[in-house]
Amino acid sequence: MSARADVHTFVFADLAGYTALTEAHGDEHAADEAAAFCEAVRDLLAEHRAEEVKAIGDAMLLRAGEPARAAGLAERIVCGYGARHRGLGVRVGLHTGTAVRRGDDWFGSAVNVASRVADAARAGEVLCTEATMQAIGPAVPVRDRGQHTFKNLANPITVYELVLARRPELPIDPICRMAIDPEQAAERRLRNGVEYFFCSERCASTFDEA
Repeated sequence: MSARADVHTFVFADLAGYTALTEAHGDEHAADEAAAFCEAVRDLLAEHRAEEVKAIGDAMLLRAGEPARAAGLAERIVCGYGARHRGLGVRVGLHTGTAVRRGDDWFGSAVNVASRVADAARAGEVLCTEATMQAIGPAVPVRDRGQHTFKNLANPITVYELVLARRPELPIDPICRMAIDPEQAAERRLRNGVEYFFCSERCASTFDEA
């Protein structure tokens, strides 16, 4: 029997800089980081009355019945795990719309749109569609990020950035392009009055050779 299409808010979260991490430190290290990210997200689901739909490599698709709880979950993921991690940031996309369940999976345009919106986010950002912004209401401040055209979507979509209580932007390793917590940097260099931070001795050595 077909399930009825109801309104849900989907949260698509993934690790920004994951490809760079894989290239710099190898597949096994990257896989461990993806697993740690997924476990950290799972620990938050019950508190926000959300559920995991599936994990896809370094990304997770989540569902929440209440848009405000979905926004709260997204903020915890970005400002919690994302802010603490010395090498990777997290980006999140939200969309509210209809979807149907088949077994343990969800299908519908709302799922696809959430994924596309996440692609437009930078590390440390939560972006949402107008549908989610209106469903959340004025409790969460947002910035208008304008219209975006996404692959396989016929019409442009207006995207909003949730204004989060986040820590300052972290410096970037100039070799692997990963965000670095200065307090946990493996190496640092001072060149022409500019201080550079590195995630590993390997990146610092490459910088020295260059």
